[in-house]
Amino acid sequence: MPDADRPQELPARLLTDPEMINACRVRDFSRVFRLVKTRAGIYPSMIARRCDLTPSRVGEVIAGRRQLLHMDVIERISDGLRIPGGMLGLARRSWETPQALAVSEREAPQVPEPEQQAPASLPGPDVDSILALTTRTNLSAATLEAFRSSIEDYWRRDDQHGGEALRPAVVGQLRYVVGLLKESRPPSIQNGLYGIAAELARLTGWIYFDARQYNQARAYFTEALQLAKAIDDHQFMANVLACMSLQDTYQDKPADSLALVTAAQDQARSAVGTTPRVLSMLSMREAFAHATLGSQTSTHRAITEAHRQFEQIQASDPDPSWVAYFDELKLIVDTGIAHGRLGEAATAEPLIADALRREARTNQRGRAFHAFWLARTQLDQGKLDQACSTATQALESASAVASERVSGHLREFYGQLAPHRQEPVALAFEARLRAVLPPVSGSLHP
Repeated sequence: MPDADRPQELPARLLTDPEMINACRVRDFSRVFRLVKTRAGIYPSMIARRCDLTPSRVGEVIAGRRQLLHMDVIERISDGLRIPGGMLGLARRSWETPQALAVSEREAPQVPEPEQQAPASLPGPDVDSILALTTRTNLSAATLEAFRSSIEDYWRRDDQHGGEALRPAVVGQLRYVVGLLKESRPPSIQNGLYGIAAELARLTGWIYFDARQYNQARAYFTEALQLAKAIDDHQFMANVLACMSLQDTYQDKPADSLALVTAAQDQARSAVGTTPRVLSMLSMREAFAHATLGSQTSTHRAITEAHRQFEQIQASDPDPSWVAYFDELKLIVDTGIAHGRLGEAATAEPLIADALRREARTNQRGRAFHAFWLARTQLDQGKLDQACSTATQALESASAVASERVSGHLREFYGQLAPHRQEPVALAFEARLRAVLPPVSGSLHP
């Protein structure tokens, strides 16, 4: 029979669960708190009281917006939730009773000393559940804006460093927001949550796509479509379909790519207030699909439409935040890439080179990706020295970002150097490639 003055123990099955063990080992308290809630029925408000934290702080941790790093806080979590110190990298806690003594206590229960007894027992999980529900319904427009701000930060960090390290946080926040959707809320808040969940699902799909894990990417893109459909956000559905179209160009499925981008354009045209910037971006994705199919006339027509729509953009247009990246520089470089996909290297090279010169240094993946395309167009024109020099620049940017998509492109470029492997510039590029990019499947190059 547990002592009244001791906090409720966590179930043994939770403390021995590999997921809990791993979460504690890396001190991922977002996962720890979620597991404690779902597996032990200890709700966030109870976690806050036990660990001497504010409910808002616990909520931020669960949502992935805050980390807990201070040792005194970690010790309070260990003591408050009765997580053995060793699981969190701490020394043995004073309340951890040796096994022999625990057996002795069960055989001969001791009456607690008066000074050891708590003045009052803690509320039960059922009361805490009720309190948690009352606090969780207090979502406001400011809360939604905080979610959106965190998504913008994820995208910025994805551009700079790649998404691999972000994935646990993004997936955790996605699942948290999806959980919030199960509760009844005012329509404006509920619709906002659906939109945020859709964007988090799309971001997760993009992270998997950039890692060339295509099946997982497709699953999350599909989830994003379903979430956007729930609130009839046709523009966002078009955006997701365009992402799926781009993925199919990588998987050598040009017909599927064209079908998806055509569906994306249909969704965009069916929406009220679709902006020229969105339509321009979709036309460029159509150009990619046609170029992958090798259709010159259709590619040129789609490029022309993309530029025509872009010229109609007004500063007052109510552009969705997710299309803000598609600026003039992106239009130019994508135009060059579309021509490059067609094999029109002489047309593509100056466009990509101009965009690369003006591109922000912080966008490491974009710079690596665009430098690869510039090197490819230079190689297609027989400019071996320039191509290898540009590809080496791409390697420098690639080394700063975790993107298997970019790494794969640079390995492909090395494969295209086969006829020139003994040339000094090709040998120098190979040496740099070996130094910067790790081998794949036991070999340097696929």
